[in-house]
Amino acid sequence: MSILIVAIIVLLGLAAVVILATGRRRVATGRLSRETVARDESARRSSKPGTGLARADDESARERAAEARESIGGAVAEKSAAQLTKREPVDEEELGITRRQFFNRGILAGVGVSVGAFGVASLGFLWPSGSGGFGATITVGSLSQASEAFGKRQPFYNAAARTYVVPYPSEDLGDAEEVYGDQPTVFEGMEAGYVALFQRCVHLGCRVPWCQTSQWFECPCHGSKYNRVGEWKDGPAPRGLDRFGLAVEGDNLVVDTGVIWQGPPKGTNTTGQSAEGSPCV
Repeated sequence: MSILIVAIIVLLGLAAVVILATGRRRVATGRLSRETVARDESARRSSKPGTGLARADDESARERAAEARESIGGAVAEKSAAQLTKREPVDEEELGITRRQFFNRGILAGVGVSVGAFGVASLGFLWPSGSGGFGATITVGSLSQASEAFGKRQPFYNAAARTYVVPYPSEDLGDAEEVYGDQPTVFEGMEAGYVALFQRCVHLGCRVPWCQTSQWFECPCHGSKYNRVGEWKDGPAPRGLDRFGLAVEGDNLVVDTGVIWQGPPKGTNTTGQSAEGSPCV
């Protein structure tokens, strides 16, 4: 413990010595030595007014100051004259295209190309396809494939045509002609025993699935329901399912998806089919 106290005292003493030395150095800083003071005093005495040496030094100093002023004034005058020199406009033909014009034209060209490409892409997307795919005449399947689906009490579905093909009973053609007589390709398909229904709900466009238990098409989005041949039965839909023209060519069913025929109005029930089981929606 005593050793610790002695060490602290020694450190404090060393700190005091350092502080005192620093203080003396600061006080001495800025003071001139005796020799320097003596030399300055001798120079002042030798340059007192009235002596020839002082006058010569003054005249020499004035001459040097005058020369400096003249040289500075001449440089300033030359610089001012150079700044005031008239600048002739550059010929546009020699200059060519400016930086601003280049960027403006580049931006306009880029926007034009983008708009043009978007327009072409949009037109290609909206234009009906001439062959293969929705918007064209599609062979959806064979008569045997359709009969196989009907045997399971299901519609025959084709994803490319977005179409349900369902059977239409021949005994109901008399009532169907009154409703679908102004849709010739649709009615011709009915005469052949088939109806091609567009899968889209006419309410808000949802895909309408088939309900196996009720034997109806029932939309899960808002509850619209249609009977086996797509005629409205319930829900917010404004009419029955839209449909396509259908033809039998040899052993194949061909659906024209390029023309969408509007579904029958509410209240149409050419087949008289009611729900045959519990609903799915």
